[in-house]
Amino acid sequence: MGASFAFANLIEALVLGVALAMDAMAVTLSNSLCEPDMPRSKKLAMPVAFAVFQMAMPIAGFFGGTFVAPLIEAYAGIVSLAILAFVGGKMIWEAARELREPESCPATRLTWATIGMEAIATSIDAFVVGVSFAASGKDIVLYGGAIGVTTLFCCLAVLAIGRKLGEHFGAHAQIAGGIVLVIIGLKAFFG
Repeated sequence: MGASFAFANLIEALVLGVALAMDAMAVTLSNSLCEPDMPRSKKLAMPVAFAVFQMAMPIAGFFGGTFVAPLIEAYAGIVSLAILAFVGGKMIWEAARELREPESCPATRLTWATIGMEAIATSIDAFVVGVSFAASGKDIVLYGGAIGVTTLFCCLAVLAIGRKLGEHFGAHAQIAGGIVLVIIGLKAFFG
């Protein structure tokens, strides 16, 4: 009975990891659509940053979140919306400018700060999940690790798809990517 219970917990943790990784996957796809020639270091930084934050936030929620969970939960939507709407809006504005003046506007480049902001914005909901883990007595090492590993592999898979799409769609893909980021922010806000 113990082995089947552990296996069921692992499956549950992996499914939860995929669910929590959806926003990170969408942001990874948006970023790779917008910058198809992104340097390898930044391509790898996205999945790693998203995985680290997706793993760390439930752990933080598990150990310390019960005190600040109502505050985080109350403002998580607005923080996510502000960050993602800013990044997405900037992408849309720069892509529209590039479509109007293709010669004078270089392609948008993803910055390290943007990757960090996106990692935080896409993992805030994982903090609240960590609080629920503490309340239900879940194994935080299993769940946190599974969420992080799942996010890493999901985002790596999306990178391969995004590169191929970005080569074909250029600035139009950048506009679509910006719109996706704004939609994710709105979803978090209205959540």
